[in-house]
Amino acid sequence: MKEAWFYRREEDSYVRCFLCPHTCRIAVDRRGLCCVRENRDGKLYSLVYGKIIASHVDPIEKKPLFHFHVGSSSYSIATVGCNLSCRNCQNWEISQVDSSASIWGEDTTPEQVVNNAARYGCLSISYTYTEPTIFYEFAYDCCELAHTKGIKNIFVTNGYITTEAVEKISPFLDAANVDLKSIKEETYRSTFGSKLAPVKETIKIMKKENIWVEVTTLVIPTINDSPDELTEIARFIKSIGEDIPWHVSAFYPNYRMIDTPPTNTSTLIKAREIGLREGLRYVYTGNIPGNEGENTYCYNCGNLLVERYGFTVNKNKVKENTCPHCNAKIDGIF
Repeated sequence: MKEAWFYRREEDSYVRCFLCPHTCRIAVDRRGLCCVRENRDGKLYSLVYGKIIASHVDPIEKKPLFHFHVGSSSYSIATVGCNLSCRNCQNWEISQVDSSASIWGEDTTPEQVVNNAARYGCLSISYTYTEPTIFYEFAYDCCELAHTKGIKNIFVTNGYITTEAVEKISPFLDAANVDLKSIKEETYRSTFGSKLAPVKETIKIMKKENIWVEVTTLVIPTINDSPDELTEIARFIKSIGEDIPWHVSAFYPNYRMIDTPPTNTSTLIKAREIGLREGLRYVYTGNIPGNEGENTYCYNCGNLLVERYGFTVNKNKVKENTCPHCNAKIDGIF
């Protein structure tokens, strides 16, 4: 255990957590909605500090990040727990922890995480699979140490985190892929167990803090797949930056949405067309390997720059962030 950050003691030994926008008020011997931060005798503790439940070497494209050290490997880690309750969660076995469950995971130090990343030749560490916000203290310590070794840090996040927490870690956080699950407050409440506004704010703050940001929308039939909603999402992203890559990914039935059909390929192709029409420079289709929506094209001249198949990069023509055909600046860190 480690005493948590971002909390305040209140009367009758309650504590108020300010790590994420739920701002849980937690009684003694109780946990917040994430189920991994517990009030013990009037102090809030992280129960998952160093409790690694998953660790893998992944291609950076799996995060997905298509404009950040293309073709490199990222050492990816997670603990149990999450601060959302998405009905479609693909990692629900480790993210949706019961409030009374024992916390499991392999005891690991930040030094071990950073050393493993270096040993496997990874240019970055990704805090992913579940939600990095809920193991913030451990992620922060890893991020700070990684930077001293020249290793980059990435959050793959639902964006449900307070501005204060983003700003504190921003000097050590190099990139993030943020889920923008819908553009409707009601959908966020009913399907994902949270609110939309804080996620939009997180994307804005990360961009302001010079963290490289890419956005993913899992396109779910009947939930967020209408042309009107996809247009609104694209317009919101464009309002923050036309250079932000938008990944529109296919949904497959899972967890509490097993009766929902998978996303049609034609819907994703249409979503990509919408994003490009609305002025985004880079829009990618995910979870359907073998289509042109996986590739990076120059927004200025239209030439192919990065050719991909799934998570594999077959060609990368970008040199020093420049298109070799027209010399346009290609956004990202290549």
